[in-house]
Amino acid sequence: MAGSPAFDSAKQWAENIHAKRLSSVEALQFHLERVNKFNPKLNAIVAFNLDRAHERALAADKALARGEIWGPLHGVPMTVKESFDVVGLATTWGVPALRDNIARNNAAPVDALARNGAVVFGKTNVPVFLTDWQTFNPIYGTTCNPWDLARTPGGSSGGAGAAIAAGLTPLELGSDIGASIRSPAHNCGVYGHKPSFEIVPQAGHSIPGAEAPLDMLVCGPLARTADDLELALDIVASAEPEDAPFWTLSLPPPRVRQLRDFRVAIWLEDECCRVDSRIQELISSAAKTVEAAGGLVDERARPFSDSKAAHALYVQLLRGATGAVLPTDLFESQRRRAELLSDDDHSYLAKTLRGVVQTHRSWFLAHEQRAALRRQWNAFFQSFDVLLCPVAASAAFLHDQQTERPFRQIQVNGRAENYNDQLFWAGLASLAYLPTTVAPIGSTSDGLPVGVQIIGAYMQDKTTIEFARLLGAEIGGFRAPPKFL
Repeated sequence: MAGSPAFDSAKQWAENIHAKRLSSVEALQFHLERVNKFNPKLNAIVAFNLDRAHERALAADKALARGEIWGPLHGVPMTVKESFDVVGLATTWGVPALRDNIARNNAAPVDALARNGAVVFGKTNVPVFLTDWQTFNPIYGTTCNPWDLARTPGGSSGGAGAAIAAGLTPLELGSDIGASIRSPAHNCGVYGHKPSFEIVPQAGHSIPGAEAPLDMLVCGPLARTADDLELALDIVASAEPEDAPFWTLSLPPPRVRQLRDFRVAIWLEDECCRVDSRIQELISSAAKTVEAAGGLVDERARPFSDSKAAHALYVQLLRGATGAVLPTDLFESQRRRAELLSDDDHSYLAKTLRGVVQTHRSWFLAHEQRAALRRQWNAFFQSFDVLLCPVAASAAFLHDQQTERPFRQIQVNGRAENYNDQLFWAGLASLAYLPTTVAPIGSTSDGLPVGVQIIGAYMQDKTTIEFARLLGAEIGGFRAPPKFL
């Protein structure tokens, strides 16, 4: 950890406020000063709720003086992803037509954070419709990576990852269906957790007319420590508001609590997505740390045999989900393009278009295949506690806003590879509704951070977070980007 209090954990900020070593108002002011200094370079935080935040921080200090503690985040300033409703702020998803979509209520997980003492002072940037591993849109512009401003911070929670890494906020709330928490965590060198499906409510994370919970989408935290991930997850985990009065969640404790007791499988590369050799090397090194502690490591074990079929299934269901929330005019244009496709076109664009306009029967048959795949994952996790694999094909890549996403390429081991192949690593956990934690494990030769994806069994969120915590204790966790100290 860096020496500046800017890089303290949310837990540490809460302890300092509780112990009255500083006030909530002072904590808020500290972060706002850093925002004023560094945010112009990054463009990570793009909307502010300053009047309400100051009122909230002052109220937190007065409550503490009366002996009241609102919760484990009492008085701690933080930000959330732009796609979450925050009272008084616009929720645009980067779409110009939604500039005036002002929230009247907080999203359910934002409310949960507030009930537990958090002081939400702003919102972080996203790509248009949350559909990219870059973060730029026509409303708020481009967010940069604090390790290299010429590179992406990841997406779609890219502003969140950049703000956490640069010490502009101690805690963030993101969302993920295609690595949107995991990609920024990996690219910015922070921790991120994609929860098991349906354990965190989506209410208030939507656009008008598309407010039903979305298949595979989850909401979860980004932070600088694994401890903060668990703290935030415990706070936001709940049912959708209409179900909450009748629903109780009790996540099991970690399966084991020492590295020597973990049974670990590793999956370094696949024909569906080539992976940078340095990323493979760092994941192998992390696995060797487990092995050296006495844990079991298996490089050959797989939850299923046909990765190509599993990936195709994910893309179909992913595009069925994301296509469902498209505005009518955009959906119709996709439908017309799909009708012109030839039967032998198996490009990423063709798969996307077919997924967007598929029939409900097609979706249901795919859903049946997913159910079978989930059973295979369940059997796999009888023998293993976690699976370690890449988050993405490479470390943070250079901004590319000119090429349309279906046609983008990135460099992997000196070769041009399809940008969209990286959905393979996103889909492993998302398709089967599994939890996965991303933890920093080192850097490339040019100093860019690298994260590992730690996938666990359904509802074993505490196990993947515990593994991240233990691994960090052995090899070191978050490091602050030098230009933001």
